[in-house]
Amino acid sequence: MTPQEIADTIGKAAADRDLAARKLGMQLIAMGPGRCVLQMTVQPDMVNSHGTCHGGMIFTLADSAFGYACNSFNRNAVAQQCDITFLKPVAVGTLLTATAELRETAGRSSVYDMTVRDAAGDTVALFRGLSREVSGATIPNLGG
Repeated sequence: MTPQEIADTIGKAAADRDLAARKLGMQLIAMGPGRCVLQMTVQPDMVNSHGTCHGGMIFTLADSAFGYACNSFNRNAVAQQCDITFLKPVAVGTLLTATAELRETAGRSSVYDMTVRDAAGDTVALFRGLSREVSGATIPNLGG
């Protein structure tokens, strides 16, 4: 299998297995080696006391894109450290898109950047994650 075929297969399997993402209405838009794009529309039950999207929901979208991307090579990887910067409030009904991109790899650790944008293309949050490869394959006997 090509690296793109492996990433596509991992993305489909992740979307099927990720019950939290499914519960929040996340949709897989694109996968690639070290890359993922997920979307989610902010629902009324996702708001905080200010009436805007709860930061934890935005974090979860970015973290999910991170998880899909860092497992896209069919090597089990987990989050070791993450941080997020919220840049603007998000209203109910807003379609959010999280794009995850691999920046650097050193041994079993990799740095990924996730950008969360609204439908107008404005950046609402920036998320950086450090992944750590652990033993095993995401999907045994797939390759990668």
